[in-house]
Amino acid sequence: MGLLGCHVTGGIDNAPQNGHALGCEAIQVFTRGPSQWKCKPLTEERITNFRSGIKAFNIQAVMTHSIYLINLASADRTIRRKSEAAFLEEMDRCEALGIPYLVFHPGSYRNSTERRGIRRLTNSLQRLLNTRPNQRVQILIENTAGAGFLLGDSFEQIGMILDLIGFPKRVHVCFDTSHAYAAGYNLQTKEDYHEVMTEFDSTIGLKHLKGFHLNDSKTELASRKDRHENLGHGFIGEAVFEEIVNDSRFKIHPMVLETPGGEDWFRKNLQLLFRLRTQSSTK
Repeated sequence: MGLLGCHVTGGIDNAPQNGHALGCEAIQVFTRGPSQWKCKPLTEERITNFRSGIKAFNIQAVMTHSIYLINLASADRTIRRKSEAAFLEEMDRCEALGIPYLVFHPGSYRNSTERRGIRRLTNSLQRLLNTRPNQRVQILIENTAGAGFLLGDSFEQIGMILDLIGFPKRVHVCFDTSHAYAAGYNLQTKEDYHEVMTEFDSTIGLKHLKGFHLNDSKTELASRKDRHENLGHGFIGEAVFEEIVNDSRFKIHPMVLETPGGEDWFRKNLQLLFRLRTQSSTK
């Protein structure tokens, strides 16, 4: 049902081919170095190569993940200004490359309060979206495990952030299974999964769920620790992933792995997901 894939490394020049070699239907990429503020502008050649590669290798869905340094909720004005500049650059790169989804972490309110952090985050996103009123890229807030002062660990808070931003057609959610489990949303059985999705729908709305990060969890329920594990090797197990990849509500949604272990484990995890999808279709 969902479009299966993984986060592909090797730069945007090689991403479509590398994703195809792994068996991906969908990919997630960085359009720039994830741990640096500065980056080289995209050349027309790289843009053309990426766009043509996506078509040539039949990649059906693409997401990009923003750099890790961005923190639009920061109480530090300098960090916030650098974050806004970097985020705007991410938006522009997505638009140039034809990538429809930009995933980002909502940020940390350290040295402040949760309420003020949310206000800084939503004000920043409003400014950024107003700066680019005609862009097609959709911003996806990634739910978090909730460690420390991180925003985005509860559906209620994410729903509040979406309401405050006020751009219902441009800002949505990427659902990370490992983060949700670590934040206290039980995902061990098929019944658990449907209960969690019902809660998501009632607090945020399934119309805002545009993509998935499929990761098992190395740590127990409600640990508040962001520790990804390979599918079936953590506390979540296989049952929930079978339910997700066969959920008819998410037929065209990218579902990408961010599991540890590199390409060999990406292949193993993808093979498992395809098998789970095939098994369900033959039942």
